[in-house]
Amino acid sequence: MKSLLGAAIAGAVLFLTIPTASDAGTVSRACLKSDRGGATRSVCRCIQQVANQSLSRSDQKLAASFFSDPHKAQEIRQSSNGSHEKFWLRYKDFGSVVSASCGHLR
Repeated sequence: MKSLLGAAIAGAVLFLTIPTASDAGTVSRACLKSDRGGATRSVCRCIQQVANQSLSRSDQKLAASFFSDPHKAQEIRQSSNGSHEKFWLRYKDFGSVVSASCGHLR
């Protein structure tokens, strides 16, 4: 009985700690779907980890949209909208950290 309970607990812990595809973040999913040659699982996972540390969920959603629509990044960068300007500063910092943290994976 104890071994059955132990196995059930171990299985539950394992189930809760193993990431699934649905656990992948917004940025990671967009990265993996992109047609960029360097978009490997390890690179995309690293980019997502940096995004989790430096961007809000809404920032991540906007940044993820750049993978499928790169021109959107240019529009946001050139926008005179105050919230876009603030986002772009955060996004530039994010990009610098990604380069420093994930560059070795490419």
